[in-house]
Amino acid sequence: MKISQQLIDEMIAHAREDLPNECCGMIGGSDGVATEVVRVENAAASPLRYEMDPQEQFNALKKIEGDGGELLGIYHSHTKSAAYPSQTDVNQAVAWPEQVYVIVSLADEDAPDVKAYLLADLKIADVALDVA
Repeated sequence: MKISQQLIDEMIAHAREDLPNECCGMIGGSDGVATEVVRVENAAASPLRYEMDPQEQFNALKKIEGDGGELLGIYHSHTKSAAYPSQTDVNQAVAWPEQVYVIVSLADEDAPDVKAYLLADLKIADVALDVA
C-alpha cells in the first residue's frame, strides 16, 4: 500500500490522543494508494483491544466512498506492545479478510512504529508500506 507520511502522522496523532486506550479507524483510497484516514470510535474503550463503533464504521465507509475511494485498510494502535497482530486482532479480521491491517505501536512513545499486515484465513502476512 502506498501511503503518505502525512497520513501515517495522522494515525500516530490519533493513537496518542486516544491513550490510554487503543484507537481505530479506516483507510480509504484507490488502486492501492491511500488518500485518507477516517477515525472511528473504539467502542470497547480499552487499552487492550479495539471494537469499531458500528454507526461510525458505517459513516466512515460512506465518507470514503463519497470521496470517490474504496476501503483499503483498517488501522488501530497498540498502546504497550509491538506493531504486530495479537491473536485477538487475527480473530477479529475474519470480518474483513481482504483488508490491509495497519498497526501503530506506541510501545516507545518517542519512536512510534507503524506496520501493515494481511490477516486472511487466520494467518499473518507482512505487507509493505510504501511511504512517500
